[in-house]
Amino acid sequence: MSDIILEMNHITKEFSGVKALDDVNLKVKRGEIHALCGENGAGKSTLMNVLSGVYPYGTYSGDIVYNGKVCQFHNIKESESKGIVIIHQELALIPYLTIAENLFIGNEVTSAKGVIDWTQTNIKATEMLAKIGLQKENVNTLVNSLGVGKQQLVEIAKALAKKVDLLILDEPTASLNDEESKQLLEIILNLKKQGITCIMISHKLNEIGYIADSITVIRDGKTIETLEKGKDEFTEDRIIKGMVGRELTNRYPLRNCKIGDVLFEVKNWNVFHEEDEKRQVINNVSFQIRAGEVVGFAGLMGAGRTELAMSLFGKAYGQKISGQMKLHGKEIHLKNIRDAIDHKIAYVSEDRKNYGLILIDNIKENMTLAALKDFFSKKGIIDKNEEVVATNKYVKMINIKANSIEQKVGFLSGGNQQKVVLSKWMMTLPDVLILDEPTRGIDVGAKYEIYNIINELAEAGKAIIFISSELPEIIGTCDRVYVINEGKIAGELKKEELTQEKVMKCIVTHNGKGTN
Repeated sequence: MSDIILEMNHITKEFSGVKALDDVNLKVKRGEIHALCGENGAGKSTLMNVLSGVYPYGTYSGDIVYNGKVCQFHNIKESESKGIVIIHQELALIPYLTIAENLFIGNEVTSAKGVIDWTQTNIKATEMLAKIGLQKENVNTLVNSLGVGKQQLVEIAKALAKKVDLLILDEPTASLNDEESKQLLEIILNLKKQGITCIMISHKLNEIGYIADSITVIRDGKTIETLEKGKDEFTEDRIIKGMVGRELTNRYPLRNCKIGDVLFEVKNWNVFHEEDEKRQVINNVSFQIRAGEVVGFAGLMGAGRTELAMSLFGKAYGQKISGQMKLHGKEIHLKNIRDAIDHKIAYVSEDRKNYGLILIDNIKENMTLAALKDFFSKKGIIDKNEEVVATNKYVKMINIKANSIEQKVGFLSGGNQQKVVLSKWMMTLPDVLILDEPTRGIDVGAKYEIYNIINELAEAGKAIIFISSELPEIIGTCDRVYVINEGKIAGELKKEELTQEKVMKCIVTHNGKGTN
């Protein structure tokens, strides 16, 4: 049998006359982990959707050669029958079904009479979970009670239940913390030992360097190069050069702006869980941010960073909220999100698809939504021309790649969706901007552009809260950092003393003092 399991030759795919893929070629060796790298919108996911039949034969040109035979997949079912299974970035589990039900949905274990055999289903589900390290998990557990990390593993178990030979993983660690990501990477390496070939799309270049045998770089819908471990340079800088077409010597652009007086201040802030009034999630938190200052909030997953951010944004999260909030030295009381916007406080959510965007609406409608009342309407009548002018200005200013401002946001890449969310809040001309994981799931080039936008906002005298799970990003972008642990401030670090070790030391020391 050939060493090559997959060849994709001269693949071209267009959307509304725009080439998303332009004569792309990909060759994957049997049993390897092959990474696909490229900027958001480069065509990585589109290529994998062609391979898996999401985009059926006839909607693209070129050939798919799998196990030496030309294949023409008209749907996912056909590709899965050949052993090709794709796990999309957005999890496809049904939350109110059990693990076992999710594992075999569409692939049911039935008796001779076509009736589902639940005993065999549970036995096989237990076997699948054991393969991905969840042997202690009850197969009758509802999926919505699992954390994101375990749900990602259940997706892999679901693929294994379909007798997968070629597993495609699209950004599998984007929503995971470091510990969960490491566990998932080890499972992928173990699948390789079992003879399963993997294609992995990821923007986390450190993970790519650790796990991949080969890397194919795609830029602007074209194949740029394929790098092989042990043969070619496999450094992050080398991969970035292929992705963006230039050397990116400094991933965090320098910021040189004057830091002014205290602009935003919070004292003794307390928040209780929105579904459990006895469970306190934010405990007596106090902090301040000056004009022109970017202040980071670091902490482990579940430390309370997002809960704090949302509670500040017009009580968007929590109950029994108490404490004092000052803006420009004056105390303010925000009853709801509209109040927050009126006081020029903006919040970019970590979950852009649920809380940041209306996916079925176009770029213009999404981008002007928050500013519609104050900037684009007079006496309740919307000025459509002003909307168009402003949207085109921001699309150009922050380099959003789209066919037009009328393009549906749901069809944009993750990085371009993130830029639309950021533009939406920039249009409100906020004084305080809360950024919650603003670069999650986007490439280094798009990240760099967002860092430049943050710098421009800081130079304009805004106060910026920056939440990120990536400590190098916190260190590279922030003037000062508050470390949060179990809903409390565990420490404060200035720019000159910021290191990953000191952030973790704050957390460990705080745990040692007891946080109950």
